[in-house]
Amino acid sequence: MTTPSRLPDPYGQGGGANLADILERVLDKGVVIAGDIRINLLDIELLTIKLRLVVASVDKAKEMGIDWWESDPALSSRARRDELARENAELRERLARLEELEPRRAQEESP
Repeated sequence: MTTPSRLPDPYGQGGGANLADILERVLDKGVVIAGDIRINLLDIELLTIKLRLVVASVDKAKEMGIDWWESDPALSSRARRDELARENAELRERLARLEELEPRRAQEESP
């Protein structure tokens, strides 16, 4: 009599967590992966690279105080509008200063 082998089912089909469950759990809780790379030559440190990776949902990231994408004009239309409004105000101020200087120059140049 032969007994069937007890090999694990591929891709967790036997009641284990599937990929969607794992991803949901990771995004809900968040995962931090940290590491440092150091390159030394004869006990002289030439290069240090610090790597930090945070994997989390947007809500979890905001809960942790991470929201840099909201102020990046390349990623946020609101940040892009704010940057354009600031640049516009700066240009209007420069133009006003130049227009103030122009009448003075005209008066100085007249005989």
